[in-house]
Amino acid sequence: MSADPLVQVTGLRKAFGTTLVLDGLSLDVRAGEAVALLGANGAGKTTLLKILATLARPSRGRATVAGFDCVREAEQVRRRIGLVAHGPYVYEELSALENLAFWTTLAGVATDRTGLRAALAEVELDSVFAERVRAFSAGMKRRLSLARLVLLRPRVLLLDEPFAGLDQRARKWLEGYLEGFKAGGGAILMVTHSFSRELGLADRIAILAGGRVALDAPRRSLGPEEIQRMYTLHTEEAS
Repeated sequence: MSADPLVQVTGLRKAFGTTLVLDGLSLDVRAGEAVALLGANGAGKTTLLKILATLARPSRGRATVAGFDCVREAEQVRRRIGLVAHGPYVYEELSALENLAFWTTLAGVATDRTGLRAALAEVELDSVFAERVRAFSAGMKRRLSLARLVLLRPRVLLLDEPFAGLDQRARKWLEGYLEGFKAGGGAILMVTHSFSRELGLADRIAILAGGRVALDAPRRSLGPEEIQRMYTLHTEEAS
């Protein structure tokens, strides 16, 4: 693994009015590594992802992606991340191909129709490339959102409940993609409430409680029962 973290968060603080969500949080994710971030609802997991994705600004502290500051160098950060939010965020009135073309334009990624079709084929949607997304099942919409990753080729993946709403075919594809992404030197930070698929892909487990990382340990050092016990302990202490 690289000595330099691709994601580095130091002393991060975020408040919404009088509500303190993150309170001096520090965390890093290295190349070739996946970190699963656990925590109760309202613990600040999604807020952390938003700051790393340049969608929110911290009140204090610093966050960097591939060495670029998430506030001062937001454009450089956006070029290096792939964000999969909890919902698919697709445009229902556009076709699958038009959705991908629109996303690549926003991201400033140069590609042609052949490249778009190839990305759809990766997630097994090429046969419906011209159909409007409003006719897609929930699983197909999630697969379409995942096709963006194929096109963007990010260095860092920020995932919010990545397996939620996926059909079995898409789950299998995503597992293979994430394993290949790690093997290629990418870094993954994934928020999850699941104790199954996501944790199986993780190299480290981090539990967020009280606005900070309460536990950060190698996954292999923790059995399923121990993870559940530590999760319950830290989330109850923070409540």
